[in-house]
Amino acid sequence: MSVQAYQQASQRAESPRDIEYRLFGQVTRALMDAAETPQHAIGARMDALDWNRRLWSVLAADCANPRNELPAQLRANIISLSLWVNRHTSAIMRNEAEFGPLIDVNKMIMQGLQPRAEAAAA
Repeated sequence: MSVQAYQQASQRAESPRDIEYRLFGQVTRALMDAAETPQHAIGARMDALDWNRRLWSVLAADCANPRNELPAQLRANIISLSLWVNRHTSAIMRNEAEFGPLIDVNKMIMQGLQPRAEAAAA
């Protein structure tokens, strides 16, 4: 099977929720690794922070779209979290905060996105 065929099959098998869960997992793992990276290794730390910030910015932009079908309160909460992520990320970059709260928020979001079969078994 070619790589392209595999990618197409994978895309058809994953729901948007599954894709979001997987992406949050990847970003959160990068944050966890960055948290363990020495402060002088600025590049690795900044790459993870930037990836997380971009993820949350995309979510906020999607929630700000009037055609978004999520409930208005949930959309507002996601936008608020995105603003907090931005502020907290800036504080980490200034060495005024730790990675832990960002990782915790992402893990909570992942719990909400957890695939249904896993959620039922948990």
